[in-house]
Amino acid sequence: MKHHGRRSLRFWLTLGIATSLSGAAFGAPYPSASTPAPLDLGAASAVLGNQSITVSVALPLRDSAAAQALLEATYTPESVQYRHFITSQEFNAQFGPTDATVAQVTKRLQSQGLQVTRASTTVLKVSGSTSAIEAAFAVSLHAYEVPTAAGVPGYRYRAPTSAPQVATDIASSVQAVVGLDTRPRFRPHLRHASGPVKIASTKLAASEPNTPDTPGLWTVTDFVDYYDVGPLYKAGIEGKHQTIGIVTLAAFTPSDAFAYWNSLGLAVSPNRIKIVEIDGGSGPPSDRSGSDETTLDVEQSGGLAPSANVIVYEAPNTEQGFVDAFAAAFDSNTADTLSTSWGQWEYSDDISTAVDPITHRNVNALKAFNDLFTQAALQGQSLYAAAGDAGAYDANDPNGSFPVPSFNKTLSVDSPASQQFITAGGGTTLPGVQSFPLLDGSTFSITIATEQAWGWDYLKPLCVLLDVPDPVDCGIFPGGGGGGVSVFTPRPFYQFLVPGVTNSASSQALFDETQTPPQLIFKLPANFAGRNVPDISLNADPDTGYVIWYTSSETGFEILEFIGGTSFVAPQLNGITALYDQGLGHRVGLLNNDLYNLVRFGVAYSGHNAPLRDISAGDNWFYAGKRGYDQATGVGVPDVTNLFKALRSPLP
Repeated sequence: MKHHGRRSLRFWLTLGIATSLSGAAFGAPYPSASTPAPLDLGAASAVLGNQSITVSVALPLRDSAAAQALLEATYTPESVQYRHFITSQEFNAQFGPTDATVAQVTKRLQSQGLQVTRASTTVLKVSGSTSAIEAAFAVSLHAYEVPTAAGVPGYRYRAPTSAPQVATDIASSVQAVVGLDTRPRFRPHLRHASGPVKIASTKLAASEPNTPDTPGLWTVTDFVDYYDVGPLYKAGIEGKHQTIGIVTLAAFTPSDAFAYWNSLGLAVSPNRIKIVEIDGGSGPPSDRSGSDETTLDVEQSGGLAPSANVIVYEAPNTEQGFVDAFAAAFDSNTADTLSTSWGQWEYSDDISTAVDPITHRNVNALKAFNDLFTQAALQGQSLYAAAGDAGAYDANDPNGSFPVPSFNKTLSVDSPASQQFITAGGGTTLPGVQSFPLLDGSTFSITIATEQAWGWDYLKPLCVLLDVPDPVDCGIFPGGGGGGVSVFTPRPFYQFLVPGVTNSASSQALFDETQTPPQLIFKLPANFAGRNVPDISLNADPDTGYVIWYTSSETGFEILEFIGGTSFVAPQLNGITALYDQGLGHRVGLLNNDLYNLVRFGVAYSGHNAPLRDISAGDNWFYAGKRGYDQATGVGVPDVTNLFKALRSPLP
C-alpha cells in the first residue's frame, strides 16, 4: 500500500460551529476539557421565543424480569430457547409497553398541551411550545452559549436547571425524558499518537509483527493476517447477505470509505452504504464533530466484511439523538450486527442527582439504554461498544469534564460499554520495537515483548528522557484501553463464576482539586457487584495503530497515520460478526456468554485451535493483564477463525 508523506496530526478539540437551540445541535463539536465554560443566557423562551421543541420520552418494558429470563435462556446453550431469536414485532407484543400504558401517558401529556406520537417500541416523541414543555416536566429551560475560541465560532444549546419530573399518575410509566438538554455530550473513542511521539518528533513504526504494513500504518489487511481471518475468506465467508449497522453522532464522506477499500483491492458493491438520518442527522462532515470517527467505523467494519451491506444511523450528538438512533436501529431490525464508538463516563448524565445504583432512581437514559439493548439481544442483533481510551479512569479522560490534575484520579468506566447486553471492546498494544527519533538526532527505543494490555505507562522512560516525567504533562495519562467495574450496572449472568471478575473498588470519590479544600463532586459506590469491562480486546494503541483515509473539513483529503483507540475495536468486532453470521447461517446475537463460557470451562486458551489468546502483560494504569479474565483486556484477543469454530459447537 502506498502512503502519503506523514502529515502533522492535529488534536481536533471542541471548538464549535454556530447551532440553534431549536432541535438538534447540527454539526456540533464533541466535548473537550478545552471547551470554554458556557455562558448562561437566561430563559430559553426569552432568547428564542416560545418556540416548539421535541423531546423523547422512554417508557419501561412491561415485564423486565420476564425479558431478562428469556434473554438468559436465549443465550444458554443447553436451553431449548438457545439462539431462537424473536422479531421486533414479537418483542413489542411480549415486552413493549402495553397499549393501556401508552394511552395513559399519551393522554396525560396531551392534556398538558403537548403533541405525542409513538416513535418506536419504547419511545414517544413529545412536542410543544417551550412553556408547555417546561410546565409538563416541571423544569426551567435556559439557553447557554459556548464562546468563540481561537477564532472558531461558538455554539448554543439549551438545558434544564433541574432534573425533569412527570405527573404522579404516569411517573411509574416513564423511564426517562431525553431532549430537554441539547448540549453535545459524547466523545468518539479515537486517539492520535501519544504525547511523547509529538514531543520526540515523528514516530517510526514498530518492527513487529510481520504483517504487510508495520504497526502504526495498519489496514484491515494487516488485521486479517495477524488475527487469523484469512481462512474464513478462503471458505467464501465475506459477509454475504449480512448487514452491518453503525450508530454514530457525526456525518462522514462515503467516498473516503470506497477509496480505502479500493486501495486494498477489496471488491465491494458501489451501493453497499445506506445513511439513515435520525432526528435530522448530524449536519455536514467536520473534523471537530468527529467525522473521522464515523469514517473509520465504516472503513474498518466494511473492510473486514467486504460483501456485507452497511447502514449508518447518523444522529445529532445529544442524549436524545443517541437514544433515538438505537431505538430506530432495533425497531427496524435490519442490521444483523451493530457497533458504536461513542460514549461518556457512565455517571456523566446525572452526576448531581445519582443515588444508590440498586434503587435505579434518577437513572435517566442509562435505564432506557438497558431496555433498548435487551430488545437487540432478544432479536439476535449483536452489539459492540468501544470501552474507552482513558484506561481505568474514564471520568478523567483529558477530553472529558474531569481531567487530572484539576480533578483527582477516579476509577470509572464508559457508557454504553458498561451496559450489560453489549460487548465491550478493550485495547492492546502490539509487540515490537518502537523507535522514537529525538530532536538531537538520536533514537530512543522501547521493546514490547508480546501483545499486551494498552496502557501508555510503558512510555514513562521516554517521558523521563524528554525531561517531562509527569505522565499528565507528557500527554500519556490516562491513555489506555478502558476497563474496570461499573457502579451502576449489576453483574450480568454471563459473568457469574468467572475467575477474575471483581467488585468495584473502595474509597473512590471524585473531587474538584481546584477548590480549597477540594470539593466532593460524587462518591462512587464501594464493593458494588457490577458489570466488569471490557469483554474482549484487539490492537488499539495508536502507537501500533492504523491509517484512516479521510477528507478533513479543514485540509481536504489525507491519509492519517498512527491512529488508534478502542474506536477501532468495536467496528472490527462488528465486521467479524458479519462473517460469523454468514458462516453459521444465522445471527450470533450477544457474544458475551459464549466468550465467558470458554474461560469458565477452561478451553479458551489451550490446544492448537484455541479460540482466544490470553493477554497477561501490560496494564491500563490500574488493572493488569493476567491469566484468564482481567479488567484490562477482558478474556483476551480472538483467533478469529478458531473462535468461529468454537461458536459452531458452543459449550453448555
